[in-house]
Amino acid sequence: MARKGILTTEITSPEAKSLGGKPKIMPRGAVGALQSSLSKLQENAVQDIDCALIDDAGFEDRLGLDSDAQRQLVESLRNYGQQVPVLLRPHPEKTGRYEIVYGRRRLMALKELGLPVKAMVRQLDDHALVMAQGQENTSRQDLSFIEKASFAAQLQAADYDRPTIAAALSIDKPMVSRLLKVGTAFPLPFLRQIGSAPDIGRDRWMALAEAVKDKAALSRANTFMNRPDFLTLDSNTRFEAVLQQVTVKPDTGRKAPVTKPRTLRNEEGQALADIRQTNRGVTLNIPARNAEGFDRWFETHAEALLAELHDRWKTNGRKTENR
Repeated sequence: MARKGILTTEITSPEAKSLGGKPKIMPRGAVGALQSSLSKLQENAVQDIDCALIDDAGFEDRLGLDSDAQRQLVESLRNYGQQVPVLLRPHPEKTGRYEIVYGRRRLMALKELGLPVKAMVRQLDDHALVMAQGQENTSRQDLSFIEKASFAAQLQAADYDRPTIAAALSIDKPMVSRLLKVGTAFPLPFLRQIGSAPDIGRDRWMALAEAVKDKAALSRANTFMNRPDFLTLDSNTRFEAVLQQVTVKPDTGRKAPVTKPRTLRNEEGQALADIRQTNRGVTLNIPARNAEGFDRWFETHAEALLAELHDRWKTNGRKTENR
């Protein structure tokens, strides 16, 4: 038997439920029957509602807004009117106001046009709102991988269990785990800056999640994403650019050329030591294998020898270098 949709309305008898029997319509008097009929008619009716009376609700299922697609939607509504109603619920705390369940892009476009929104109004608790929002998005088949992953992560953060997340997105539990592994790896503001990235799948997002574990890489990504021209790129390109920033090590400039050591010899041509000049200083190496004890003697007298050489440099060598 097919499961009832989220918008199905039915009043059932508590006694019938407790006895395990088939739910039956509760008998009511004429007034009760009339009220029930009026309530059903009102819930199934499409109403024109002022956009200014509608507040946001639910969870963020869209990462960024495709400006071209939104412009096309505005023009379509301008030319042909609203064909598909949005779903609202009465605001749980503010009388006379409503909360949007789904249809946010249509609502935004109609606000821009200064038109009322055609809407169905349902009495939904928070759980039913999440189910309706998730299932409506799934039926459209146009949420990207990261939007589904982010939506799942937001539901988990709000203490919804995994069966609820699976039902809301019409997926199985293993897929919930895969989505959460990615969705929980990034803060929501980070994902908003990249956007929906519709062409980027799970493996690429996993690579980015692994890369940003490194704080230096994450810092490079954040610096790059704050550039004024970053948001001028399309969402797929933004992802690729950020991934490149965190996976390619920054160029620190050319390395200094490696210099070969110069051999110092005595008057007979015997090698005494190797000396190497680099950007970091001078290194003197006296190999012990042929030193015949000279290395140990030099280490003992190095301080006095170096002081003498330094004095000679101050007296003569520095003047020569400064000519």
